[in-house]
Amino acid sequence: MNYKAYIYVISVLLSAYALSGINYDGFIKKNKALEARILVIVSSLALGYLITNFITDFLQVSSIIK
Repeated sequence: MNYKAYIYVISVLLSAYALSGINYDGFIKKNKALEARILVIVSSLALGYLITNFITDFLQVSSIIK
């Protein structure tokens, strides 16, 4: 179960890195940089959570199949 925390941290960092490549100027109002940063943080946490659950569920199912 300890590996799930490591996977979560790695997936959150990777998703934050991936989301940093998106240009948010098109749908964020001017002078709202803080809100854009909060959006990236919340999105990266949510995406990291989903990725972690997918990986751990995949590992559990693949170990059952063996």
